[in-house]
Amino acid sequence: MKKYLIPFLIALITLSCSNTTTSQELNNSKLEKAYFASGCFWCAEAIFESLTGVKEVTNGYSGGYTQNPTYESSNTGRTGHAEAIEVIYNPEKISFSSLVDVYFGSQNPTQVNGQGPDRGSQYRSIIFYQNKAQQSIIKSKKEALSKLLKTTIAAELIPFEQFWIAENYHQNYERLHPNNIYIKGVSIPRLNSFKKKFPHLLKKTH
Repeated sequence: MKKYLIPFLIALITLSCSNTTTSQELNNSKLEKAYFASGCFWCAEAIFESLTGVKEVTNGYSGGYTQNPTYESSNTGRTGHAEAIEVIYNPEKISFSSLVDVYFGSQNPTQVNGQGPDRGSQYRSIIFYQNKAQQSIIKSKKEALSKLLKTTIAAELIPFEQFWIAENYHQNYERLHPNNIYIKGVSIPRLNSFKKKFPHLLKKTH
């Protein structure tokens, strides 16, 4: 997907990481975290940041077996990691169950190892659960969707282990680079398609 990202642009981007919610803030609040992989993390980030009750979304890598993955290493498909997002949300405003609905409703749930034009294990769909309650919710919704579509749902259901934050230039990419070819051709159409399905969950600014 990042073939449209001109190499020299990376060197020019000096933005600091957008992950401004500290562990102390999280512990002292009612905020919770959820983790998803749904193809390009630029696309997934934009979708989940549009939701009421979501405070912040951070792009990164998860689901693999190597330490300190980078974009370059994960993009080879040999680290086991997928492009993933960390969603910090207020469960009093949006439930984990609704986040899972958004997850399935904002992608092609039957596409294996990719979403849209992005192909490879690093773009595979994964929902990471942190407890039995989340596991039960995900499993139930996945089975119901499979029956509805009468086919296999591609998303993996695995326990969360660790989330590695991606490089700074990947954060808030859709918002900061609206004229990027990939953003205009893939991310924004995917976001707009999602908005039509879930208008009741959108922040007023969206």
